[in-house]
Amino acid sequence: MKKIYHLSTCDTCRKIIKSLPTIEGFELQNIKKDPLTEADVDALKDLAGSYEALFSRKSTLYKERGLKDKQLTEEDYKNLIMEHYTFLSRPVIVMGDKVFVGNNPKTVQAAIDNF
Repeated sequence: MKKIYHLSTCDTCRKIIKSLPTIEGFELQNIKKDPLTEADVDALKDLAGSYEALFSRKSTLYKERGLKDKQLTEEDYKNLIMEHYTFLSRPVIVMGDKVFVGNNPKTVQAAIDNF
């Protein structure tokens, strides 16, 4: 599977997608318009190793809800990602059995190197 989960309104997502050698053959899923299903989240977790690895602590809701002061479980991370798209660290680039989560420069470079 070749898929990129992103927000079409996110400048960082657009910049990263543009930096990829090609997106030909990739399915692009705008997670605001086409929300993640539970099957999507579970499949991403299987690739990433945990729901926490998919979770964005940069989300405004994370700060607003005071979640940094709470001990979150894997189930909490899953439920939060399912509840609101901003809890998914973006973009998520899936290439077969590899997944690259977020906009960390090393992660983006690793994705580019795997093309």
